[in-house]
Amino acid sequence: MIYEFKLTNFKNRQIRKRLVTIAFCLLSILSFSQVKFSIDSTKIKIGEQITYKIEVEADTTDLVVFPEGQTFTPLEMIESYKTDTTKNKAKYNLIKKYGLTQFDSGSYTIPRQKIIIGTKTFYTDSLKVLVNNIKVDSTKQGLYDIKPFIQVEKSTSNWWKPLLYILAALLIVGFLLYWFIWRKKPLTEEEEIALLPPYERAKLALKKLDESDFLMQAELKGYYSELTFIIRRYLDEKVYDRALESTTDELVSRLKLLKDGNQIELSHDDIRNIETILKRADLVKFAKSEPDIELAKIDRNTIDIEIDHVKEALPEPTEEEKLLDKQYKEEQERKKKRKKIIATVAISVFLLFATLTGFIIKYGFNYVKDSVFGHESKELLEGDWVRSEYGVPPVIISTPKVLERMEVKAIDTIPNAKTTYFNYGTLLSSLNIGVSTTKFNLPDSTKIDLNLAVESGLKLLEKNGVKNIITKREQFITPNAAEGLKVHGTADFPRPLSSGYQKGKYTFLLFTSGNVLQQVIMVCEDDDVYANDILERILNSVELNKAE
Repeated sequence: MIYEFKLTNFKNRQIRKRLVTIAFCLLSILSFSQVKFSIDSTKIKIGEQITYKIEVEADTTDLVVFPEGQTFTPLEMIESYKTDTTKNKAKYNLIKKYGLTQFDSGSYTIPRQKIIIGTKTFYTDSLKVLVNNIKVDSTKQGLYDIKPFIQVEKSTSNWWKPLLYILAALLIVGFLLYWFIWRKKPLTEEEEIALLPPYERAKLALKKLDESDFLMQAELKGYYSELTFIIRRYLDEKVYDRALESTTDELVSRLKLLKDGNQIELSHDDIRNIETILKRADLVKFAKSEPDIELAKIDRNTIDIEIDHVKEALPEPTEEEKLLDKQYKEEQERKKKRKKIIATVAISVFLLFATLTGFIIKYGFNYVKDSVFGHESKELLEGDWVRSEYGVPPVIISTPKVLERMEVKAIDTIPNAKTTYFNYGTLLSSLNIGVSTTKFNLPDSTKIDLNLAVESGLKLLEKNGVKNIITKREQFITPNAAEGLKVHGTADFPRPLSSGYQKGKYTFLLFTSGNVLQQVIMVCEDDDVYANDILERILNSVELNKAE
């Protein structure tokens, strides 16, 4: 019952005292214009919360100050709720609520509370609250020895550590891919030379030939081989693309043909000089001829001059040739980039495959598959669980999700009985959890038959199309020593949107206290290991608060 009291300023203190006295004696409600206060209960159990409410009607221009801090001592204020404001014409209706509790039994008085409205001060009356002990029947609840220490699994609160390891591994792999594939590496001397134009490359090759020790050691064969390679490669790149593989006669014939066709403005003397040096080189390489070193130096200078003459004889590239050359370079860049992408993807796929293989070897294929692609039951098992009370008297239970209140018609009911039912999932889903509390209007001497309640639950399964029900019964004791009946087994459950059946497990927990029947219903797929772990965790969490 809610006791409500309303106060205002009175000019006559004696009249005020009489009215308040009449209010307490008759348990009636007195209404005044500006301040009202109330509590939702005057009798609670230890630790139970009561709500202290103050309602104020004030002008829109008035400043309203509600009590703040621990002004409700000896009761403890555990929460000050946000003020609820509504406008009624030219006035505001303000509602302020406080959550109060007390953790010691006894009779306590909530002191008067001060409310300031504009320039006026109002005081509520003091209220008495009785805090009762929780009754424990020691004749029914046995005493047990202190349990020994047990090994527990390491807390999984350090979720950031695996994430940190993954990020570190990704950073290392990314750095290695960048360093060895995508980084613009400094060019070696050979690569820098290869990027030079053919003319500059030929000139540089002659300079390196001068720095060599071929002539000092009279290695004329090596000297002429390198010298002719320089002129042949230059001609191959700028004049005739088969100059490197052609014989001397073939190359000279090609140069003459190009001259006669006006494709290259090279003189007969230039062609003859090139032919003379190439044939002398052939004699040195194949006939073991040994010309004078000074002659070799003259041939080197002649090749240097002929390279200049060939460059001068070459026609200027047309715009089309320049465009083709640009396109060629761009195509080469695209090829390089494509190779880098292919290498990056291939390495990434290999590392991913290797990582998955390692996890599969350590944790098993199904666990890795469910972790990567997701599994409803696994996500429920590893998610944030909720521990809550359902029904009156409450069934205290931990579940992956909050159970929703369902209509009473969702289960079979009995006339002259009041049932509350909370549920997650359905009998046709992969996981179903239900908690029901039923109060019967029975004579004091009548006891609830749990066997009949079991039969009612099994009929409910059959009504929903469940077949081949196998049943086992055993005693069940909750962690807080409440005794009940556990009924469990297997059955064939119909598949949703299908004519087939799925093998599943079910568990019923039944408890009675006076005229109250409390049930916990759990159903899952038989081959779902995560759902089985969920049911086991739920079973270990069930506790009851018995009806008084």
